[in-house]
Amino acid sequence: MIPGVTSRRRFSDLSEQEILALAISSEEDDARIYRSYAEMLRADYPDTAKVFDGMAEEEDGHRHRLIDLHSDRFGDVIPLIRREHVAGFYARRPIWLVENLGIERIRAEAEAMEHDAETFYHKAAQNTQDAATRKLLGDLAAAEAGHQDRAEELKDEHLDDDSMSAEERTAKRKFVLTWVQPGLAGLMDGSVSTLAPIFATAFATQDTWTTFLVGLAASVGAGISMGFTEAASDDGELSGRGSPVKRGIASGVMTTVGGLGHALPYLIPDFWTATIIAIAVVFVELWAIAWIQNKYMETPFFRAAFQVVLGGALVFAAGVLIGSG
Repeated sequence: MIPGVTSRRRFSDLSEQEILALAISSEEDDARIYRSYAEMLRADYPDTAKVFDGMAEEEDGHRHRLIDLHSDRFGDVIPLIRREHVAGFYARRPIWLVENLGIERIRAEAEAMEHDAETFYHKAAQNTQDAATRKLLGDLAAAEAGHQDRAEELKDEHLDDDSMSAEERTAKRKFVLTWVQPGLAGLMDGSVSTLAPIFATAFATQDTWTTFLVGLAASVGAGISMGFTEAASDDGELSGRGSPVKRGIASGVMTTVGGLGHALPYLIPDFWTATIIAIAVVFVELWAIAWIQNKYMETPFFRAAFQVVLGGALVFAAGVLIGSG
């Protein structure tokens, strides 16, 4: 017997009282989720936080009406049954899985919450023969559809064009400061700083395996160093650059990727084949850096390309000259 599987009830086995109790607990959980979203967003996105406050109040209102209905039909003692007790019932993602995905993802998650509930109640009603239960499930589906309409009304009430534009700018700024800026710095450091040791080793030894090991060590070492340096340099509280852990991960991973890009070709046994491919990869890396600077940092493309490509070319040339000496 597998714990947590056979112990779950099938929806078709629930009584009308249990279905009503399940709806009550689900509405309560959703209200808590919306309030958590509101508190999480209030500092940076106050208008969206107001929308979630309103949606939580709507959930409270539906829960109160459901409780009144339960009291009229079955009394004041509500059975303890939650969505995780019922096989096939829709699940909610934990807050911590959603909170780091950005404001648009949170808004989409809220819309999906209401849609999931409405869809489930409709399907359950279609599979129910008892007239009273069918009516109850239909009413719950209508209530969930009403939640979606009310959510749109709350958006229109609290999120005008100016508010949406301001929140989009805030979201973009946080994304750039937390992920793009440290990631770009890491990619530049990993791509450029490892050029000299990798190509110096390549031309000095003409041994592809040794060159790969040097490139791997340089890339991983630089990634660890850059990651810890970025995370320790600023806690993000005053600068608004976001979580130091996120920034450290972005910087460390991109530094490693930048170095490994032109180290991996040296897994090819033939020296000149590996070297030509590595040089092509370097070319792509440097132009990618210039493109990212232009798109996210608003650096003029040709100026970014000149700075990155010229710097990379000089480091590459230094590595080749040292290795060939």
